Amino acid sequence: MSIWEYANPKRFMQTSGLLLPWVTGLTLACLVAGLIWGFFLTPDADKFGSTVKIIYLHVPAAMMAISAWAMMVVTSIIWLVRRHHVSALSAKAAAPIGLTFTLIGLVTGAIWGQPMWGTWWAWDPRLTSFLILALFYLGYIALWSAVENPDTAADLTSVLAIVGSVFAFLSRYAVLFWNQGLHQGATLSLDKEENISDVYWLPLLLCIAGFVLLFVALVLLRTRTEIRARRLSALLARERLA
Repeated sequence: MSIWEYANPKRFMQTSGLLLPWVTGLTLACLVAGLIWGFFLTPDADKFGSTVKIIYLHVPAAMMAISAWAMMVVTSIIWLVRRHHVSALSAKAAAPIGLTFTLIGLVTGAIWGQPMWGTWWAWDPRLTSFLILALFYLGYIALWSAVENPDTAADLTSVLAIVGSVFAFLSRYAVLFWNQGLHQGATLSLDKEENISDVYWLPLLLCIAGFVLLFVALVLLRTRTEIRARRLSALLARERLA
């Protein structure tokens, strides 16, 4: 069985319909358990107090904002190379979800930054590139809405997704390229000295898993909606010609 079989809308609808209830259930389990564990069952940090618990929203949201754009880039390239409509529609479906994660990351970052840094916002390299990524999300969504021909819209938005990947990359690795800036390094690292304490690390991993599953569930749901909307548009077009 080839993965390209799922580019067939009928096959995708069948498979996603079977997966969606399971992914939704796992999403709820991970998010409820992770957020309750993180916000109510972990102690305040010695240095940061209770504000450290914002990581259970901020870190997963920021990771998924970047990961969502990466997924859009991959599916956009598949569309440009193989012209599979499901890949283009899945990229379109992921954009509002990625934008929401980006906004959550920006807002929770500001809530963290005000007591920690004494300011709601700073033109830090990572923060700036993350803000630009949000603008790319808005531009991507607007471009889909502005172009009537769906294939032309898919072509143009695919190019925009590839160009915007630069800022997705910078928002992830800016602190490695520029030493200056307020934003700290990675919360999760293979280096044990840089990792947060296990008391925060374990519920954080559960929250990250919940956000990943939430993204998958929402993309599946929205892609199914996009496929149905495309079918409806085709039927209405046939009726007008008849």
